[in-house]
Amino acid sequence: MTNILYDKRTSVGTLIALAISAFAIGSTEFISVGLLPLLANQFSVSLETAGLTVSIYAIGITVGAPLMTLLTGSIPRKNLLMITMLLFITGNLIAAFAPSFLIVLLGRIVAALAHGIFMTISSLIAANVVTPDRRASAIAIMFTGLTVATVTGVPLGTFIGQLAGWRLSFIFLTIIGAIGLLANLLLIPNGLPNPGKTSIKGILTVFSNRKIVYALLMTAFGYGGTFAVYTYISPILEKLMGYSTSAVVWLLLVYGVMVAIGNTVGGRMANSHPEKALIKMFAGLAGSLLLIGFFINQSVLGLIAVLLMGLFAFMNAPGLQLYIVTVAEKEAPSAVTMASALNISAFNIGIALGSLLGGQVTAHFGLAQTPWIGIVMVILAILINGRLIGVVKREIN
Repeated sequence: MTNILYDKRTSVGTLIALAISAFAIGSTEFISVGLLPLLANQFSVSLETAGLTVSIYAIGITVGAPLMTLLTGSIPRKNLLMITMLLFITGNLIAAFAPSFLIVLLGRIVAALAHGIFMTISSLIAANVVTPDRRASAIAIMFTGLTVATVTGVPLGTFIGQLAGWRLSFIFLTIIGAIGLLANLLLIPNGLPNPGKTSIKGILTVFSNRKIVYALLMTAFGYGGTFAVYTYISPILEKLMGYSTSAVVWLLLVYGVMVAIGNTVGGRMANSHPEKALIKMFAGLAGSLLLIGFFINQSVLGLIAVLLMGLFAFMNAPGLQLYIVTVAEKEAPSAVTMASALNISAFNIGIALGSLLGGQVTAHFGLAQTPWIGIVMVILAILINGRLIGVVKREIN
């Protein structure tokens, strides 16, 4: 009997379904970036307060990923994916019909719970349906759904919001979620390996291992640094670089293309020795943020710098997710699923930290100063990566 893990047809179908669902998830995570001015005007809140739709979502994933992993470990993977997409649809419907800003945030939290568990199990499923030498590339294919969302989902949702109101943007997300639900039903096989129930002990196991902790910190700072700028990219492009509202939609589309290119390149770079590849990716990201800092008030050079940031922004994501799984498999094999869940939390701690710090910098010093906090976060990730490599070398010697 053919092994379900390495049957090519099953693997391709599984990765396609995961990518479609990730497209819906990714569109939801970042769509409010383009809707911040509309939400601020609708509910008479400040731009910084409207930014909570990004940071509160990230916090929901941070808490939800390990919590949902604890609660759902014994549910068959396909069934869990279906439940996840139903929860995702519910959250976006709540946001779409919210009578107040607080209810919008409630809808974002519900959708975030779905996001956390989806990213946890989909990363492991993607890594397990291909041969070991293609694991980062498989995770990158799953992450392609997120990157395509930045190419088309976020700009299209922003365009819908500007044209017909922000509520229809969340209806748009609901429809995409329904398509993802159908893809999971038709393309995901029933016989996926089930890791079984996870206990609180798994969390303690993860946090008692310093190499895993270093990897989690590297994810938070290295991935999150972008969001000090990206969360406020619409007002930066409009107010500081002088682009019109309609032009921003197209610029977000081009930005998404750069993200998609970076994600693909990053997956290939990280297939072997992800820890070394990540240093190069972080260096590129820090350099692009530095350029934004210098040229944030210039339309042409500033835009070039923003697009470079897009190239490096998600490039590190497949490598960071593969690295945590690889380290956990060696250091804590009984807690790989929890390590994966906590790394999803780390991604979103980084997003929340970056967007919150960006909001504080915006409130006190202005939008033009946001790149500098991002640079500090990415430099911290580089230092942590170097520390981690040093620990491994000492153990080998």
